[in-house]
Amino acid sequence: MYLTDRSAPAHAGTDQERRRGPGRKVAPVVLVLGTVSLITDISSEMVTAVLPLYLVTTLGFSPLGFGTLDGVYNGVSALVQLTGGHLADRIRNHKLLAGLGYGLSALCKPLLLLASSIGTLGAVLALDRTGKGLRTAPRDAMISLSTPTGKQGRAFGVHRAMDTTGAMLGPLAAFLILRTAVDGYDAVFGVSACVAVLGVLVLVLFVPGRERGAGRRGAGQAGEPSASGDARAAATATDSDSAQDDAAASDETQAASGAKQPVRVREALALLRIPRLRALAGCAALLGLTTVSDAFVYLLLQRRAGIAEEWFPLLPLGTAVVFLLLAVPVGALADRIGRRTVFLAGHAVLLTAYALLLWAPDTPALPCLVLGLHGVFYAATDGVLPAALAAVVPGHLRASGLAIVGTSQALARFCCSLAFGAAWTMWGDGPALAGSAIGLLCCAAVAGVVLRPADGTR
Repeated sequence: MYLTDRSAPAHAGTDQERRRGPGRKVAPVVLVLGTVSLITDISSEMVTAVLPLYLVTTLGFSPLGFGTLDGVYNGVSALVQLTGGHLADRIRNHKLLAGLGYGLSALCKPLLLLASSIGTLGAVLALDRTGKGLRTAPRDAMISLSTPTGKQGRAFGVHRAMDTTGAMLGPLAAFLILRTAVDGYDAVFGVSACVAVLGVLVLVLFVPGRERGAGRRGAGQAGEPSASGDARAAATATDSDSAQDDAAASDETQAASGAKQPVRVREALALLRIPRLRALAGCAALLGLTTVSDAFVYLLLQRRAGIAEEWFPLLPLGTAVVFLLLAVPVGALADRIGRRTVFLAGHAVLLTAYALLLWAPDTPALPCLVLGLHGVFYAATDGVLPAALAAVVPGHLRASGLAIVGTSQALARFCCSLAFGAAWTMWGDGPALAGSAIGLLCCAAVAGVVLRPADGTR
């Protein structure tokens, strides 16, 4: 199952599904991790909702300075994701690495109270994103390994919906604190730190330390192509077959013996021999180069729609509400009609939002339209991309594979933040956004061709 597959092989995960019964849609670990993400996102989004305005209006940062910090915010996590993913696979303890990541991010929240210059803020944000980079791939690997291959889209959709509930409550909490507290920004940072600690406690107390057998079984079988898949794979690439067969054999050997061999760096890098993983990573990076960061989207919307500063923290709430409502159904839709179709459609929706910001600034419904489209974009891409890796990457290397794709995307968005901030400073926000829109259109067209399946289906 790549981006285009609609279902798992008939034998994948059937034993585990029989044990679970027909009523259970997702594994319990998915729900617990979703709760951890919900709490953590309340903390993170409280800061994210006020940070752009705080930096630009209170500290007087230019768009270029803000773009630099925003790039650091995304770029550092990208670099650390590879390390986090590989270490999680190597030591065979995804929970430990995820816990370290969540803990480091929680530690950084009170440090924002002491930061006032671009240097100190950059250091604190870099540490915070280091925590995010450490936790992302191990967390997604725990979700993927606990879920049958044919239900990956639904599982990630449920997790992202819970995550987005936190993203929705965070800006609302920040808005209320700013309106009631005397030192509004300091109060936001302080409360955010307390909430982050709660998320770490839930992870430590309720997330199991070892994966259940379902994920390993599903991962091993996912690497075994079906009869029709054999014909397609033979026509596609010999090195893909070799890499995936070797990895699947390794999974089966470890499952049979009960031993957990450490993953070597060479084994993780060998994932790049799989053509489909290279295609996913390359397209994620290509599209990330022209995806304007959320903070810039909200700043653009505020300026073009004339939104008062006190209402700015509520803008991420609009995106989060739509994402929350659509994450699960869109994930299930991707499982049925093909992840490539949904993934590319999400970027087409984002392009529509850019067009509205450029050419319809006087539309009364502009904030609702842009935030709605922004939420649809995330529902169609955020969980669909990692779900597409379920059958591409074997179970014992799942975190490393997720980290490779996530890193390529985050590094590209880091470059986009720097370039967009510089373009805004030099030429204004309109030309900067127009350039991003044109670039996104071209990159989406290229991705549509690269991700096209060999047999011509959607």
